[in-house]
Amino acid sequence: MTTDSPLIRLEGLSKTFGPIYANRDITLDIHAGKIKSLLGENGAGKSTLMGMLAGRLRPDSGRILIKGRPCHFSSARDAINEGIGMVYQHFMLVEAMTVTENIFLGHAEGSVLLNSEDMERQVADLARDVRLDIDPSARVSTLSMGEKQRVEILKLLFRRNRVLIFDEPTAVLTPQEANQLFEAFQHMAQQGKAIVFISHKLDEVMALSDEIAVLRKGEVVADMKADAVQTKGDLARLMVGREVILQVDRQPQETRQTVLRVSALNDAPLNDVNLTVRQGEILGLVGVAGNGQKPLVETICGLRTPTTGRVRLMGKEWSHFYRQRHWDGNLSYRPEDRQGLATCRYLTLTENFLLTTRQGFCSGPWLQRGNAEKRLHELIQNFDIQPPDSRAQARQLSGGNLQKLVLAREFFRRPRLIVAEQPTQGLDIAATEDVWRVLLKARERAGILLVTGDLAEALSLSDRLAVMFSGRIV
Repeated sequence: MTTDSPLIRLEGLSKTFGPIYANRDITLDIHAGKIKSLLGENGAGKSTLMGMLAGRLRPDSGRILIKGRPCHFSSARDAINEGIGMVYQHFMLVEAMTVTENIFLGHAEGSVLLNSEDMERQVADLARDVRLDIDPSARVSTLSMGEKQRVEILKLLFRRNRVLIFDEPTAVLTPQEANQLFEAFQHMAQQGKAIVFISHKLDEVMALSDEIAVLRKGEVVADMKADAVQTKGDLARLMVGREVILQVDRQPQETRQTVLRVSALNDAPLNDVNLTVRQGEILGLVGVAGNGQKPLVETICGLRTPTTGRVRLMGKEWSHFYRQRHWDGNLSYRPEDRQGLATCRYLTLTENFLLTTRQGFCSGPWLQRGNAEKRLHELIQNFDIQPPDSRAQARQLSGGNLQKLVLAREFFRRPRLIVAEQPTQGLDIAATEDVWRVLLKARERAGILLVTGDLAEALSLSDRLAVMFSGRIV
């Protein structure tokens, strides 16, 4: 259901943030009935480019053509009115409302005359039509991440959007949910929708795409049909400009003292959880999201108080440890929520760096800010954080670069116990390779609890594996 002429043409689009070029003279075609994947390293400009198409950002130069007609978007509403919608990495739903209420929210046309049963029936019909199973009456706060994503998609389809943009849609999904999403993508493309799929996962891109465009440093370096790609290695080379092999050499390491011991932890939803982590090893904790990993991590990291069983960190009881902990040589937590829990969006990179390292740069009551900025500049270079500007605000970084900032900050603290929750989520293949090497290096002096939904990552890095199901380590 495609034609030779594109539904959307991006022509010469450029966008800068201060002195940094996010996109430079990009021309790209998007066809109805096709799935177009957008690949590139963290900070390559993928989200910025799609942000302009979705009306969230305005281009500095260039134009957007819809069926050959130039369009100018002042807001996301303008883009939606032209049939273009985007599902972002961080969902924009009202948790206290139902699925149906979220879908109808802000869509006044006809809804005033409908009762709740009519509205739920419309949502159920739409969900069935595009093969996205959902309970229209369910409260959003009770849904899994995959189900919340379906609500976001249905919101766009309800507004009859014909171009759907997905920014890293599988980053928070289980493999089963990802497969269901891909089936829905293919069904929507068969209905004539144009799908733009931003991803770092080369297997997904190879399996799903009709067309693939690769961005590097804000420019398009390849735009081709998917069947012209021979291997994942070809795509990786286009992305980073060099050979990348996602493989690490994990040598056996002598384990030393126990840095974490959890015994008979029974706080709901946890069920008699027992585990140990020793210096010199990586314990991989795997399982489908929602089976107790999050409350276990929150208890270990001091966000939940254990009321049953025992949690000992560095040989100290939980309460004693959290009364007297130090900024370095201790516990380092790399949370999954890099925007809400790990960083503050409107603080600079230096201020975010100091959130957990401030004590290391204090002389009496005085903060040695210049020394902190010097050390941060070294970390920015070592971790290849873009843009390399300590004065930039966290919100100006791509998701992957924000992830690297958090990792750099926490490894700087020289921890003896590291809790790494989805450490490579949202990272490109080259950055993932770097993080894997850093984790393996860190286990020389630390014990690491690696919480991941990526089985390849768990098997590549872990010395031991623990599988969680229904709150229990099985």
